[in-house]
Amino acid sequence: MSVPHEHDRIEYIGPSEDNSDRESDLDIDLQELDPFNSGTQSRGLAGRRSAENRSRPQDGRPRIPLRNLRLDGLHGFSGRRRGYGNANLDRNNADEDSRALLEEDDGSKTGSAASLGPNGDEAPLLRSGRGEIPSRPKRGPFARLGSALRFRSLAVQSPYLPTPEGVSDAEEENAVDHDPQSNRTVAVGQTQSSRFPPNAISNAKYTSWNFLPLTLYNEFSFFFNMYFLLVALSQIIPPLRIGYLSTYVAPLAFVLAITLGKEAYDDICRRRRDAEANAESYTVLKFSAPNEGGSGHRSKNIPQKLGRLKKAGKRQSRQSRHENAAEEPDLEALENGIPSASHEEMQKASKDLKVGDVLKLSKDQRIPADVIILGSFLSQNVVAEEPVNEDISLLDQASAQDHETSNSHHNSLKESHHPSNDQAGAEAFIRTDQLDGETDWKLRLPSALTQSLDLGEYTRLQITAGKPEKKVNEFLGTVELLPKRRIGYDPHIDKSAVGDDISDSSASKPSSTTAPLTIDNTAWANTVLASSSTVYAVVIYTGPETRQALSTSPSRSKTGLLEYEINSLTKILCFLTLALSFILVAAEGFDEKDGRKWYVSVMRFLILFSTIVPISLRVNLDLGKSVYAWYIQHDNDIPGTVVRTSTIPEDLGRVEYLLSDKTGTLTQNEMELKKIHVGTVSYANDAMDEVASYVRQAFSSLASDSAKPTTLFTPSSAFVSIANSGTRTRREIGARVRDVVLALALCHNVTPTVEEAHGEKITTYQASSPDEIAIVRWTESIGLRLLHRDRKSIMLQSVESGRVIVRVKILNIFPFTSDSKRMGIVVQFSTDLNSSVDDSGEIWFFQKGADTVMSSIVAANDWLDEETANMAREGLRTLVVGRKRLSNEQYQEFSDQYAQASLSLHARDASMAAVVSEHLERGLELLGVTGVEDKLQRDVKPSLELLRNAGVKIWMLTGDKVETARCVAVSAKLVSRGQYIHTIAKMKRKDAAIDSLDLLRNKTDACLLIDGESLALMLTYHREAFISTAVRLPAVVACRCSPTQKADVAKLIRAYTRKRTCCIGDGGNDVSMIQAADVGVGIVGKEGRQASLAADFSIEQFCYLTKLLVWHGRNSYKRSAKLAQFVIHRGLIISVCQTIYSIASKFEPIALYRDWLLVGYATIYTMAPVFSLVLDKDVDPSLATLYPELYKELALNRSLSYRTFFIWVAVSIYQGCIIQGLSQILVGLDDFPRMVAVSYTVLVLNELIMVAAEVTTWHPIMIFSILGTAGIFFGSFPLLGGYFDLGYVVSVSFLWRVLAISAISLVPPYVVKILRRKIRPPSYRKVQGL
Repeated sequence: MSVPHEHDRIEYIGPSEDNSDRESDLDIDLQELDPFNSGTQSRGLAGRRSAENRSRPQDGRPRIPLRNLRLDGLHGFSGRRRGYGNANLDRNNADEDSRALLEEDDGSKTGSAASLGPNGDEAPLLRSGRGEIPSRPKRGPFARLGSALRFRSLAVQSPYLPTPEGVSDAEEENAVDHDPQSNRTVAVGQTQSSRFPPNAISNAKYTSWNFLPLTLYNEFSFFFNMYFLLVALSQIIPPLRIGYLSTYVAPLAFVLAITLGKEAYDDICRRRRDAEANAESYTVLKFSAPNEGGSGHRSKNIPQKLGRLKKAGKRQSRQSRHENAAEEPDLEALENGIPSASHEEMQKASKDLKVGDVLKLSKDQRIPADVIILGSFLSQNVVAEEPVNEDISLLDQASAQDHETSNSHHNSLKESHHPSNDQAGAEAFIRTDQLDGETDWKLRLPSALTQSLDLGEYTRLQITAGKPEKKVNEFLGTVELLPKRRIGYDPHIDKSAVGDDISDSSASKPSSTTAPLTIDNTAWANTVLASSSTVYAVVIYTGPETRQALSTSPSRSKTGLLEYEINSLTKILCFLTLALSFILVAAEGFDEKDGRKWYVSVMRFLILFSTIVPISLRVNLDLGKSVYAWYIQHDNDIPGTVVRTSTIPEDLGRVEYLLSDKTGTLTQNEMELKKIHVGTVSYANDAMDEVASYVRQAFSSLASDSAKPTTLFTPSSAFVSIANSGTRTRREIGARVRDVVLALALCHNVTPTVEEAHGEKITTYQASSPDEIAIVRWTESIGLRLLHRDRKSIMLQSVESGRVIVRVKILNIFPFTSDSKRMGIVVQFSTDLNSSVDDSGEIWFFQKGADTVMSSIVAANDWLDEETANMAREGLRTLVVGRKRLSNEQYQEFSDQYAQASLSLHARDASMAAVVSEHLERGLELLGVTGVEDKLQRDVKPSLELLRNAGVKIWMLTGDKVETARCVAVSAKLVSRGQYIHTIAKMKRKDAAIDSLDLLRNKTDACLLIDGESLALMLTYHREAFISTAVRLPAVVACRCSPTQKADVAKLIRAYTRKRTCCIGDGGNDVSMIQAADVGVGIVGKEGRQASLAADFSIEQFCYLTKLLVWHGRNSYKRSAKLAQFVIHRGLIISVCQTIYSIASKFEPIALYRDWLLVGYATIYTMAPVFSLVLDKDVDPSLATLYPELYKELALNRSLSYRTFFIWVAVSIYQGCIIQGLSQILVGLDDFPRMVAVSYTVLVLNELIMVAAEVTTWHPIMIFSILGTAGIFFGSFPLLGGYFDLGYVVSVSFLWRVLAISAISLVPPYVVKILRRKIRPPSYRKVQGL
């Protein structure tokens, strides 16, 4: 036989063989391609060789490499899936395809080599993207050489795989930005054709290019900054120049540098915090060709396995190999096991995630972007349930078979890096409280189309989704599983569809599969995976296009109310300056003098009096804010507090409206069953031990030695009490307790999972509602544990004995909805552990729900309304529990009608609910009432009470249900005992909305409870009427609020009342509200830090807010108010001195204090003592907290008002007139240096003594600054020879004049101040007197 073609030698990668084996290898190839053909089995080897010779081209072209044909089929195989899919293949079609390939008549039949054309075996093995055979362009010699050699590394890449790294970058550069207003198509695990926004969180206010324009605009939007800018620019004009240009430019530049530096520092800190969140690492699947590494090593081993199969085959006869076909399924499994792509896990930062990336998420992991769930599987640390020997038959036969099948699939797929395809694991729960504020866990399911896929097949998925939008509860999309494209012959083309001509490309197109996607298949950004499962999800929206980002308002620069007030006062000062300038010019006359026009003189006077509007005011206030921020962040009573916006600490002392989130802010979102009432007796706290004893007695007969080990409990079992130990009444109570505990242990949607942590098995519970988990944990604490639950059965275990005592078959479940407000379950009890549940078992209907709906369902009673009202007043969430026994006939009748109603095309839900109501929800036996408490954050009640006493009106805005919001409002004492709660819910008519508001106008002491739907109606049609009524109420509770509605409410209160609002929250759904408020406070939550990062102030607990407001906020406001007015006084008094001198000098615009005297007065000689006022305090922290009314009086604006401003103006005018007037009288104008020395010295001493007079509580720094500044001033006299007469300043004449003028200037204002305190003492003086 001739030497084989080089093509064969290169393609074959099996074990080394000599040439003598190659013909037998060919026989094996032919045999393996057609193993089940009976006609072929009787054919001789010679016949097969002759058939092959007929099919081989005789013109020197390459032979058909059948070995390559098989290996190439393996290499690109996708006709069948692994796992479940293999069980459903039609082997006959495969046999026919193999036979058609091998049996050839005259080289013309479909699949023969002769029909392939001049390209040999290449043409039919390569397939286009849609299954068509493309027209082949003319190829060069290198291309033909590559085709002939057929190196594996040159195999055509699957079109479902990402392009190589070098190519993808170029493609990304050429990609166009996706239109956010259009639908998007996402290729899973691949580079996208469109460019989408990056997945980065940004709370920064500025960018590198808009920082200077925005900050300068904000600064010069304040009048006095613009005033100083104009004054500085005026010095460029020679006629207006007075002194050095630097005298006016340097202070302004210094002020701007301080302000811009502080803004830049704050924004850099925000960016650093954003960088921490963006750097959070996530596991991403990276896909590549099956033979390019990753987890695709299985495909690399396939040729070796094939070689071993061939070796074994050569040692057998053909007949024995056909008789022993056990190895054929193994070979077929190898052929079918080639995935579309291999994958490997890699770590990516949150900001680097892109649309199309496949994430691997685990329990308690935050979801970084909007994703579609592709698959959900039990985590590796979840321990499979291993019942004890007597419980092996706990499941019925069908369930056991399903379990065994599931395990076998898991084991086989584990080898191929595929999680278990057990559909019971295809559930995932997410926590959305950071998104919409709802406490209930949400059930999420992957599409059935994607759940059954191997990870390597994800690259065949294509998702179509709508445009980005805000609606967090709506989503529509589709997922398409594209046909598997492969290189090589496909033996699984449906011949009935293709016919005899395989070259018919239209017939050979594989079909794709499409499935719908809904909100149940999604998980939005900032939600948290709550279940013990591993979830694979694909990113579809990133960054600013996520639901979370679209519901969040953009950050804005916040300016404190004090800034606006001081801005108004400076306008008054400027007006006084202008008026004074005109008066002085008019007094002299408007004639031209010394070549100066009258308006030039006016401008020169304006420049001389520019100190009336002190430029150092902004510097002092900004530095003061930094001091307040330092005190806040270093307060040991509120550890972890961070000031993120240092421009508004004074607003903490002006808050009149507090808007608070509920979940995670007021509550911990941890439920606990606190109370249970069974009709005649109520159990709570320590009395729960008695409930546990009743449960032990109820199941003691099953735990006794005489009892049959497999006997199970049913509701009809008699209650067994300890002999001679209980009265009839106690037995009745025990039976009722047993029944209600059993009902609570069965009527729920909780699933137990066992996880292994640190070598210990830990049982956790998964459910959509924390209430249900709390109830199941309570039943376990009293002796009845939920052992197992699937979609068909529930098993309960005795905690004391450890044996299964209850097993039921689930017949129907009616889940809880916000409309029905109840949850029900129909179960059938089993009487023996070893027997399956049959039709003879007892059928019971259990139901629990809100008292408002259950009161009409349960049988008549005289205690339900009273007990539920008592629990509601305690702030407990009440659930009424009932049951009803059904006969087989009753249940069959219900089942038939329920099934018929489920097929209804119109009003299906209403029809099904009507059947349930008619057959089940009538005359239920009332078992009891439970009270579940949502644990409040530490010290929430006293904190809310203190804030109310401080004059703060509190609104609670939550995305949770109406009933939950009501209970928390009562338990947190937001609503006082006996206070009327006016509820507005599900309002749809405009006229009804205005009528409900009319009722509230006459009840100003009521609490308003309104849901999101009604609130939207109010804000749309009755905005003014609603807000005017609501702001007068002591408390408002808004539930089912979207993040946008929360922000709208905050903006509406600000706009209508013009009062300071504070918003506090802990979740991503609170960011819009926080940023819309005047003061935003974020709590570092359990699930994330998005709210705290976006807030102005970040705290760790709600109770820290009280000290932040009543102590730090009050101090910041009062200190800044005193500082601002003193700085104004300091500038006004020197201007008054200038005015007196100008009048005395015949209205000439000549400077009294020049150059250094002017700059030194505003800086070295007075700045430190004046600035030390930021350390002043009037009361201690304990008194501020004990008497919150001190905070309430700040709303009256007595610290900084027009009244206090004009008092300071009067003092400044008086002292300026005395200082300059007496200096001119006692010294005279002729000796200018002596007069300036006396006047300036008295001026500086006057300010130092005035600071000392204003201090309420002395601080060491205050004493040091005053004495130190005085020492610096007198020590600098030798340097002031250009301004003072130094010989005069050391004389007694200078000394007595200074002391006399200072006394006349200071004593009268101080005496008036003392008298005012005696007549009308301030509030802090009253408190200190107590």
